[in-house]
Amino acid sequence: MLFFLRGTSYIIPTAISFLIVLLFAFAYHELAHAVVADRLGDPTPRAYGRMTLNPFAHLDRNGFIFALLIGFGFAYTPISPQRMKGDPRISHMLVAVAGPAANLLMAVIFAIPLRFQMVELYAAPGAILPSPFFFLNFAVTYNLLLFAFNLLPIPPLDGFTILSGLLPSEMAYQLQSLRQYSMQIFLVVVFLLPMVGFDVVSLFISPVMGYLRPLLTGL
Repeated sequence: MLFFLRGTSYIIPTAISFLIVLLFAFAYHELAHAVVADRLGDPTPRAYGRMTLNPFAHLDRNGFIFALLIGFGFAYTPISPQRMKGDPRISHMLVAVAGPAANLLMAVIFAIPLRFQMVELYAAPGAILPSPFFFLNFAVTYNLLLFAFNLLPIPPLDGFTILSGLLPSEMAYQLQSLRQYSMQIFLVVVFLLPMVGFDVVSLFISPVMGYLRPLLTGL
């Protein structure tokens, strides 16, 4: 898990930060999908009880366990693009945009106290709970990672749906055939290509993190 990357004195504070941030970053990403789909006329999220601030209603058990083990996982918001107002492809794209946008918004909110130096930099020696600075810094970083990662234009990530909505309809239709290979494509891009020296994920995420994180936090 991520918190073992630091010294042992950081294990408990980092674990607490990771668990809390992970819970809300994942849940409210999914809530954003549900809210936009609902506003576009799709009754599906409401029928499945997803129109709630309760974070546990939005989590997938297996996906959350994966996230605890390797730092990221998965969740799913039931939607029906054909029941949305307007062009289903464009409506689906708007729903997809909402998830990463929610993570970006959370990163901005958590960054405000850091940007304006409203919290102390260090915790007391031996503290079990994370310092406000540590927690906020972690929350900004993780939400930005989710924001950037989910914009990767590969299935089953939001970036693929966004790309499909931006392309001409005929090209987008042809692209949809890739969805049946979502898991294979995901595993190749995220796990196999980095092993042979072609880390597409880092190439995509690093510029986003390198620019946005200092911009938001001033650090």
